[in-house]
Amino acid sequence: MEKKTILQKLKKEDNDILSMAKRYYATLFAFNGIHMTERKLQLVAFTAVKGNISYSSYKEEFCSLFNSSFPTINNMISELKKENILTKESGKIKVNPVILLNFENNLILTLSLSTNG
Repeated sequence: MEKKTILQKLKKEDNDILSMAKRYYATLFAFNGIHMTERKLQLVAFTAVKGNISYSSYKEEFCSLFNSSFPTINNMISELKKENILTKESGKIKVNPVILLNFENNLILTLSLSTNG
């Protein structure tokens, strides 16, 4: 039996680049079967938008935005580094460049699902 290809388009607009980054990473991790807590998802998105999470002013801003604490951030950074989602580059903690986008731009994301049977 011949397989058909189905094309489905979804469109979503976000109010700000942080929301867009969070939506992107939630989709990316879910698509790849990576379980991510809401707080870790927020941290990855925030780090991607800011460029790093090394400065104490960025950590303070994150704590204020998401009602978190420095110890929580540090624990999550450690866990996300072990998972290779965050990396240390030039002494700064950043999102792994493989999954980093410039969220100032619009994004068209194509997902392809197939079976080999």
